[in-house]
Amino acid sequence: MRSIIFILLLTAIVVSCKKKDADSSTERTILNVQYGTDAKQVMDVYLPENKTIANTPVVVMIHGGGWQEGDKADFTPLVDTLKKRLPGYAVFNISYRLASNGQNLFPSQENDVKSCIEFIYNKRSEYKISDKFVLIGASAGGHLALLQSYKYTSPVKVKVVISFFGPTELTQMYNNPPNPLIPILLLNVTGTIPSANPAIYNSSSPYTYAVASSTPTMMLHGGADIVVAPSQSTLLRDKLNSLSVPNQFVYYPNGGHGDWDAATYTDAFTKMTSFIKTYIP
Repeated sequence: MRSIIFILLLTAIVVSCKKKDADSSTERTILNVQYGTDAKQVMDVYLPENKTIANTPVVVMIHGGGWQEGDKADFTPLVDTLKKRLPGYAVFNISYRLASNGQNLFPSQENDVKSCIEFIYNKRSEYKISDKFVLIGASAGGHLALLQSYKYTSPVKVKVVISFFGPTELTQMYNNPPNPLIPILLLNVTGTIPSANPAIYNSSSPYTYAVASSTPTMMLHGGADIVVAPSQSTLLRDKLNSLSVPNQFVYYPNGGHGDWDAATYTDAFTKMTSFIKTYIP
């Protein structure tokens, strides 16, 4: 009887090891993983072949939408592009709570990104991923990517951050809007105005937290952007330069707020890939 039990246990161990090995060597897609209790605190996970804790970098994608709209589905069409350009990377495409009707105001979105990064980091053994994190965001997602990268270094310091036309200094964005709807947008997501509550604008601005040890940063912006003025990126660029933080500013004179043509996006992704590989060889 004991010998039968021993054989069964040994078989279970062998099968388990084979399953784990197979899991490491095969590509996996896991959709709608909850990192929190809210329906919007969810992400899609794309794990590459032959992943290891030591050698599998991570890309986290953060969608835009003015902190009030949008979903991870907005970035889903770009997942295959990232997988081709950055083979061997694990890709995490995330959603977060949206500000609406006085609910989920700042810093809800910031806190969700922080919680998601912590969740992913704590799953390193299960997902077989390294601590080499890259954050990529567009518009509001660019803002959240920058804020996370500069403001938080625990449990992991982000290695590279990419901002596509993301806000960087919210007080200036409010006071010098590229169109009259921007102050209304910021009022809706913060619940206040800079003169009444400068602290929330300051604490929600990536510019505030840029220091000499900040993450290498790429900013891409269109000169015809009437939602997030190009000055939002150049303001941060100038501060990063003054601090000697590695950065690259890519300017497309005729580009609007994300409504770029295929050639512009191809160029942007080529430059982005090169920048990432510079800091994660």
